[in-house]
Amino acid sequence: MFSTADDREVEDHAKGRIISDAPLSRPVPVALRYDPDFAPATVRFVFPGNVEWSFPRALLETGLRAPTRRGDISVWPCGRVQTIVELHTSDGVAVVQFDTTALLRFLKHTYAVTASITP
Repeated sequence: MFSTADDREVEDHAKGRIISDAPLSRPVPVALRYDPDFAPATVRFVFPGNVEWSFPRALLETGLRAPTRRGDISVWPCGRVQTIVELHTSDGVAVVQFDTTALLRFLKHTYAVTASITP
């Protein structure tokens, strides 16, 4: 799902999978958000319970092609169709697997909004 508010903010929805030591991974809905008026170089991933992670859009884009890390967030490709986002906190680490196509679609939407901004 893709939506915009005032044709500027982007909100897509993706289903991630929490990867853990358990035998089965758990699906988790994630809102992928971008607001060029608030932070033009930043994307936000919002998890259930309103847990939000903000990080550079370039980190996500680079991590789709090659392993990358900045601060508490790592992103890397996992095979040809999956991407891993690893989030570190003082309480531990969350590892979430996404379909790469969902993240590419989100990035495409963010760049479309940015391109429509007239200087």
